Amino acid sequence: MASALWHGFADMGAVEKNGAFVVSRGEGAYIWDREGTRYLDATAGLWFTNVGHGRTEIADAVAAQLSKIAHFSNFGDFVPETTQVLAERLATIAPVAGSKIFFTSGGSDSVDTAAKLARRYWHEVGQPEKAIIVGRQKAYHGMHVAGTALAGIPVNREGYGELMADAATVGWDDAKSLLELIERIGANKIAAFFAEPIIGAGGVYLPPEGYLAEVRDICREHDILFVVDEVVTGFGRIGGEWFASTRFDLQPDMMTTAKGLTSGYVPMGAVFIAPRVAEPFYAGSWWRHGYTYGGHAGAAAAAMANLDILERENLLGESKRLEASLHTHLQPLAEHPRVAEVRSGLGAVAAVQLADPAEALPFVKTLREHGISGRAAGQGAMQISPTFVMTDDQVAEMAAGILTALG
Repeated sequence: MASALWHGFADMGAVEKNGAFVVSRGEGAYIWDREGTRYLDATAGLWFTNVGHGRTEIADAVAAQLSKIAHFSNFGDFVPETTQVLAERLATIAPVAGSKIFFTSGGSDSVDTAAKLARRYWHEVGQPEKAIIVGRQKAYHGMHVAGTALAGIPVNREGYGELMADAATVGWDDAKSLLELIERIGANKIAAFFAEPIIGAGGVYLPPEGYLAEVRDICREHDILFVVDEVVTGFGRIGGEWFASTRFDLQPDMMTTAKGLTSGYVPMGAVFIAPRVAEPFYAGSWWRHGYTYGGHAGAAAAAMANLDILERENLLGESKRLEASLHTHLQPLAEHPRVAEVRSGLGAVAAVQLADPAEALPFVKTLREHGISGRAAGQGAMQISPTFVMTDDQVAEMAAGILTALG
């Protein structure tokens, strides 16, 4: 029987023909389908289940909050108590001291929020001509209008026309391409530069040595806002630190986050806004922007419980362990004739790039036959982004399963 559900990023004709892969429950690093078959979750859902599946502590925290008050708008001077407490807690781990926290409903919201705020900031300080927002090839910044326009994945923009005026794209791995754009059109026209520390959905590409510091310095020298998109890398996935912005001393003007903030238990995002950008709006100017469910009280309770787990169980340290473990166990796969390369060695992420990109989607189903739930990313890469509770033995199990599936 045909399903009423329209899946995201899916060939719905194929889904209707072959049926959906229905996930029924999860525990730790494993998930089960509705037939009761167990799979090792190689992707932590969609980069987000940092603390692992089945954490009843988070569910209990949400239930307790909902029993008191589910949510109340934080427009104007209103705010749910738990939301306010969470904002203060996040400010203590922000990579820039004194940052303000603007809550959203998810990563795409966070990116569009930062894009709007970048332009509005320059308007407030008397430079409204600074309106161009720059992204990178291969980059993914969510699927709202601004994020789709900024991202360097052309296929995601096909068929929509011009989504956002004043958007530009530069090379993903060469800071000089940003400098060349600035020289060509003028820094006085550019509002902000957006960068993922590790390109995620575009294929898991690690930054070249020194690249992030170089683009940070270029932005500083030319008075361009530096926006670091940490929807994927934030809240520990970078390995050993809360954020890549902390690990690499990026000092972003804005930092977009979501996924790991609640480990995906409830939708939530947050934009960290450095004092420089916030100041004009704290001096009497309204910013007419916000979301009904931004800072949702139930989501804030989930985030607080999630942060408790990350701290109590030293899961940032476990993510650092996974950085090494993934590299050790996955790099040998690069010798297989069906594999072009393996990208790993920074954070709890990796990619197994297939030599023939057309094999990626069928290979995802082959992996399931060997007990692994995986996902294709970029052009023919297998995304690896496990929960931080995945053990080294489970990493070895995953690598062995991939090798068997390769044949």
